[in-house]
Amino acid sequence: MNMKKQKPKAIVVGGSIPGESCAKALVSAGWDVVVIEKTRGPPTQNPTDAGLGLDPLAQKIVQSWLHEPELLYNNTLPITITEGYNIIYLISFFPNLATDGEKKISWVIGREEGAKYLTAYWADLHGLIYNTLPPEIFLWGHQYLSFCISEDKLTVKVRAKDLETDEIIEIVGDLLVGADGILSSIGQSILPDFKLRYTGYCEWRGVFNFSENDSETILGIRKSYPDIGKCFYTNIGSGSHIIVTELKKEKFNWVWYVNQPEPELKGNTTSVKVSSDMIEELHQRAEQVWLPELSRLIKETRDPFLNAIYDCDPLEKIIWDRVVLTGDAAHPTTPHSARSTNMAIIDAAVLGKCLEKWGPDHLYSALEEYQSIRKPVTSAQVLHSRRLGQMKQGLSIPGRERPFDPKTASLEDSVFILNKNVPLFDVVPPILDSIFRSA
Repeated sequence: MNMKKQKPKAIVVGGSIPGESCAKALVSAGWDVVVIEKTRGPPTQNPTDAGLGLDPLAQKIVQSWLHEPELLYNNTLPITITEGYNIIYLISFFPNLATDGEKKISWVIGREEGAKYLTAYWADLHGLIYNTLPPEIFLWGHQYLSFCISEDKLTVKVRAKDLETDEIIEIVGDLLVGADGILSSIGQSILPDFKLRYTGYCEWRGVFNFSENDSETILGIRKSYPDIGKCFYTNIGSGSHIIVTELKKEKFNWVWYVNQPEPELKGNTTSVKVSSDMIEELHQRAEQVWLPELSRLIKETRDPFLNAIYDCDPLEKIIWDRVVLTGDAAHPTTPHSARSTNMAIIDAAVLGKCLEKWGPDHLYSALEEYQSIRKPVTSAQVLHSRRLGQMKQGLSIPGRERPFDPKTASLEDSVFILNKNVPLFDVVPPILDSIFRSA
């Protein structure tokens, strides 16, 4: 009698975009998957969601995962047209502006043409990927507790707690994937001495829903940023910078980086509890630093939220026996090169293709190839993003005589801050060639 060979099983910790991307890539590679996530259910849009930028390779990967590839560009900006499954960009670029807060003027210090990013609302992208997966693979409301490798090193066992009943469950699989973010519990258990590096600044984020707000605010933004919706703008002031983008569904997204001492954080999060006094101080500072139109947008945004920004030096390795790290768990990074979500999606795709190529009987070879492909790229991009953030925030940089000042920026500095100079940005791993060509 022929016995059907049992599929290998992966346990993914983390149900955000990195985790669901791993789930999708591994399901596509022929694996059974269980996703452990402590939140109570699939995320819905809320005031603390934000925008993100997808680079060309991440776009192609996501398209390859969707049942209807056109759904990606139906939920993103800049405006595009299509030929078959291919995205054709009408306009896509990044203006970098210097701003003098005292004189209330801005001017262009750099403009990157042909920057083929798409801007998406976090919840929209999450929903697109989530809807391609069997919902029963997700264990919502379960908190990861610990893992152990069997003595023969053939399986990994994970313990998790049902947060509603306090029941402890155990899951046995062939592979554990840590996709649980910058404060990865799996990473901390493997590397107990691991510490994040505080960058010296935090980010304020807000999403302004202009379907419900004063038209004068909208007109002011469109006057100051005439190409909003076709690109995203970076304003660099003295010791601060802010990014402004338009999202689908009548929303403006802004991210403002502010130098400050490291805040006191509570719990396993980088989010800072925001008070009304902190928001009032933010509004006053906006009036001093930015143009009136942008200041007004910030003041009229409901429920802005605050995150402390961390990264770390590249890890020596991101695989251990039957455990692998992906996304921010593998390479905590600052957000300045729009790499966090993109690196996580690419990590997932590469991991899936490596597992598919080698098969479950050669797991260690698959993980070694995954690490050899991704680690050089992510390490270089993390360090580049660190320096970029230090420059835009006017912080001291090793090897540089004086902090970057947008008012006196040299041509070399203006070129460095362009996204096209992200190391290895256009490199497509050969193992993903089929995705890039067919999507």
